[in-house]
Amino acid sequence: MGEEGREYRVEELAAEAGVPVRTLRYYQERRLLPAPRRQGRVALYNASHLGRLRLIGELLDRGYRLDGIEELLAAADEGRDVTELLGYEWAAATPWAERASAEVSAAELAAMFDGRLTPEIIAEAAELGYITLLDGERVVIHSPRLFDAAVQLVEAGFPLRSILALSWELEAAFDRMAFGFVQLVRGQLLDRRAGDPTPDELDRLAELVGRLRPIARTVADEHFARAMDRRLTKDISEIRERIRPTRR
Repeated sequence: MGEEGREYRVEELAAEAGVPVRTLRYYQERRLLPAPRRQGRVALYNASHLGRLRLIGELLDRGYRLDGIEELLAAADEGRDVTELLGYEWAAATPWAERASAEVSAAELAAMFDGRLTPEIIAEAAELGYITLLDGERVVIHSPRLFDAAVQLVEAGFPLRSILALSWELEAAFDRMAFGFVQLVRGQLLDRRAGDPTPDELDRLAELVGRLRPIARTVADEHFARAMDRRLTKDISEIRERIRPTRR
């Protein structure tokens, strides 16, 4: 018998879903799970219960609280497919930035920057979200690519404080650009109509967000390249004037 037609006792369902039995019973008390089929004194669950448990687990992993999950599942039980309700949100919430991280000791971190780190610089890097201090000995580095870029800039002779100051400006500039793209998507569908979007509209919006990802990266890269060309052309002219030998 395939998974669709299989029935589970409570312990079997909990094991299949990877949750403790007590957690399964708690979900059932909160009516997050439909009632099981009764065969005498034995409760039997099926594939829909397993799918519901897996969905709850996925929502929890994405940061939903049980209260919010309860509302979503209630809407689904009223006839709307929860995957349709969440299609756009899941598409939008899929990370754009690198989610890899690395853990190093505080001593290793200090060595990478040749003793240039100060408590103030470390606190500012943490505020920017570049690192997380676990304790006095361990540090989590978020986005190793950005971290490697910072190391290379320091090795090239740029002060860490100047790099962090630039980082704040870049965070603000790219936040404005991200806001513009989000407003573009909202204006395309959500802000054009009254009431809740239909499942078809949510599907279309999810597809639009997926298509937007490579386009947004291309636009950001090209605009930055054009801005660098303009800025360097201007600055090179100024530098040329400063280093031009004077005639005697």
